[in-house]
Amino acid sequence: MATRKRSASSAAESDPSPLTSTIRESAQQIWLAGLGAFAKAQAEGGKVFEALVREGQTMQRKTQAAAEEGLQEASSRVSSLASDMGSQAAGQWGRLGTLFEDRVATALGKLGMPTAQELANLRARIDELSAQVQALERQNAARRSPPARQASAAKAAARAVPRKAVRKAAGRTEQS
Repeated sequence: MATRKRSASSAAESDPSPLTSTIRESAQQIWLAGLGAFAKAQAEGGKVFEALVREGQTMQRKTQAAAEEGLQEASSRVSSLASDMGSQAAGQWGRLGTLFEDRVATALGKLGMPTAQELANLRARIDELSAQVQALERQNAARRSPPARQASAAKAAARAVPRKAVRKAAGRTEQS
């Protein structure tokens, strides 16, 4: 069998058909082109590699700049959204606080508790009444002053009496 294969291959080599020779020539040219590319890559490989590294660095700088620009834009959008959300949340808390205060005031009113305004009015009324009481006390003190002076004059006259005379008078009452 091996002999038959040799004879078949030798028959193909010896058969100079135009199709076979064209295929053979094309294969030879492809082979030679590959060898030429390999030799050129070996000779100029360092230069090509350095050129590719430089182009890669340039591309990296451009993409980093674009990424930083996009990041800054996204950061400003996020901070804008965050501030908007914060102001909306503050508004909602304010509404919630007002609603809570209103409900507590209603509940206290139902229990008969006075409001802050009512307490302020009562304090003002107490201050007015206190001022009126003080004015009346001053008037009463002014009216009572003359009798008080007369009483103090009687006390001074009583002190002028010698103590021995008072003791004698006291002794007489005890003996009687």
